[in-house]
Amino acid sequence: MCELLGMECNVPTDIVFSFSGLALRGGHKGPHADGWGLALYEGKAARTFLEPSAASNSPLASYVKNNPIKTLLAIAHVRKKTRGRVALENTHPFVRELWGRHFVFAHNGTIKGVRKFEIGRFQPIGDTDSEIAFCALLHELEKRFSSYPKSPRRLWSAVAKAGAELGAKGTFNFLLGDGAHLFARCATKLHYIVRKAPFRQATLADDDLSVNFASVTTPRDRVAVIATAPLTRDETWTAGSPGNMWVFRGGSLRATVPS
Repeated sequence: MCELLGMECNVPTDIVFSFSGLALRGGHKGPHADGWGLALYEGKAARTFLEPSAASNSPLASYVKNNPIKTLLAIAHVRKKTRGRVALENTHPFVRELWGRHFVFAHNGTIKGVRKFEIGRFQPIGDTDSEIAFCALLHELEKRFSSYPKSPRRLWSAVAKAGAELGAKGTFNFLLGDGAHLFARCATKLHYIVRKAPFRQATLADDDLSVNFASVTTPRDRVAVIATAPLTRDETWTAGSPGNMWVFRGGSLRATVPS
């Protein structure tokens, strides 16, 4: 299995603190040493960092931590392979274009019978069930809408429905970003926290690294962080209910949709 990390904000924010916690679980404090990746949005486009090796001792991961890049939406992943070899093409998050914007996807779990789903023009590069599921999800969205939906709730509903269908015979925890929303589906295990004023200090669950968010934020900031397991030991995280999908926008939880 793997671990997921997402961040969605109302002001540009760096993900260094949370990513540092995730990276520790990528081979040091956790067994997820088969690859790591991070996608950072800038408008409709996402820049990605991918490596098919452990994040905990990666010079590239250290570079990302030491050179903060602010963003409104980020998705990260550390991998413990179940299907598909350890290789760059099998490293999450995956990125595809739809409606003139990047969609970014990361998955935790195993999906049975995923090859039966239609994928249309979205072809996998690697050989994971995760990437095939992503292609199938985008194909379903493209069949339903000719362009980016003007009604956000129609898009939320479509993503939730596709998630339910793909995850009916397997474990389909995922994060999906479109540059405007962060979708987070819970099949078995997922947590979130929204940091907002009054900000306090937080300490990583797997290390003694602490940050006083009051010193690096303004009163109007809101930052939603989603993770497979809570990344801090002194904050209250909300656990997801299996079969539900969260929708985040502007650093807030906008909806919880059955999925």
